[in-house]
Amino acid sequence: MADTFITNMVWIAEDFIRGYCFYRLMKPFMKRAVCAGLAYFLIMMLLYIVPFHMNYYAAYVIGSFIVFGLVCLTDRRNYRQKAFLVAMFSSMNWLSMTMAEILYDNLYAFAENTDYMKSHTEIMWIALYAGVCMVYLLLEFSFMIIGVRQVLKTYRNKSVDMTAKELIMLLIPSLMGMIAYRIIRNYRMFYLLEGGENRVLYDVLIVLFCAVSIISIVVVIVLYQDIKAKQEENRQAESLAIQIGNIRRHIGQVEDLYQGIRGVRHDMTNHILTLERLYEENRVKEAIAYGTELKTTLAGMSGEMASGNAVTDVILQEQKREAEKLQISFRSEFYYPKDTAINAFDISVILNNALQNAIEYAQQSKTPYLSIRSYHRNNAYMIEVCNSFDGELQWDTESGLPVTSKEKADGHGYGLLNIRRVARKYSGDIAIDVKDGEFCLSVMLMMK
Repeated sequence: MADTFITNMVWIAEDFIRGYCFYRLMKPFMKRAVCAGLAYFLIMMLLYIVPFHMNYYAAYVIGSFIVFGLVCLTDRRNYRQKAFLVAMFSSMNWLSMTMAEILYDNLYAFAENTDYMKSHTEIMWIALYAGVCMVYLLLEFSFMIIGVRQVLKTYRNKSVDMTAKELIMLLIPSLMGMIAYRIIRNYRMFYLLEGGENRVLYDVLIVLFCAVSIISIVVVIVLYQDIKAKQEENRQAESLAIQIGNIRRHIGQVEDLYQGIRGVRHDMTNHILTLERLYEENRVKEAIAYGTELKTTLAGMSGEMASGNAVTDVILQEQKREAEKLQISFRSEFYYPKDTAINAFDISVILNNALQNAIEYAQQSKTPYLSIRSYHRNNAYMIEVCNSFDGELQWDTESGLPVTSKEKADGHGYGLLNIRRVARKYSGDIAIDVKDGEFCLSVMLMMK
């Protein structure tokens, strides 16, 4: 009776440990991770309490599928990532349980063969069983939590979804662990129950195999993260190349502007003489028309923006035209900081990324608008870009920036990385505020 009670308590405690470890694993990857851990605990408890006519292995697999479905319903994104995490956790759980079970069996076998236990009553045997069960739970929890911590430590890009090929690559060690667990369990059942013996050397090899299997899961995650880091570097290089191309194009436009201005200045004497002749001949209407055309030409060449820098003028004018094409209200109170160490290239990176992002998301709102202004406080130069925004953002817990993906190329999240990089170059940073249907980006640069 006491043995049965202890066994049931061990089952409950074991499922609680699994639920807690699953919660710890899922916490950085999803919202409401507590619900995921609780669901894991309750489902596994249900499979233990309700007498299904199936073996333990099949029941656990079904339970894992149910947990995966509930996790996806709780957090509707990154489904491949969730499939990997559930499968990896199941494999790690079984491998940890196998190591703890082998150590438990050998510890109990050693204790029961001592003269001390042979000379004691049934109460001491119950105490021994309870004590060894506690050691078993402690070992299983230790193996599990160490594995989870290593996974969380090595899995850096937690908000990035994975492709189908990456999922297959990551699943291979976990699937191998599951298959190995099934083989090991059958082997041990045969030798312990049928043969009535246990070979210590085989147990040592099995423990080593399980430990190496968990390590291989972590190693594959490390390799996967290295691949993602390389991809991120390539995307940043591509983004930088695009930024350089934009700057060259803007510089070319500025050169064309200056060339046109020089041409107008060269012909200005002729224009003045023409106007004088028209007035001398009392051809006032023609003189007014000629002057209006000349004024229009000069206005078109100089542009509407006057930020204090030719490159930023071109960028603002270009983004304004793009916004107006999409019927987005555009307001600018931006000025370029003179007599500072901040150069036009870095400012152009901020303007291009911030304004492109703002236009992309403003056009999705009901009343699209965009505004940009700059000012300085003491030694800090501030740029603020605000746009209408009716959607919802998902945040990366590590970077503190909105999440982006390849499907949202150049979205808020990725463009902000370039802006933050420039801000930190000048000992500054960025801040984001989303409220009342508006997305506001603030960029601080230190001028000295």
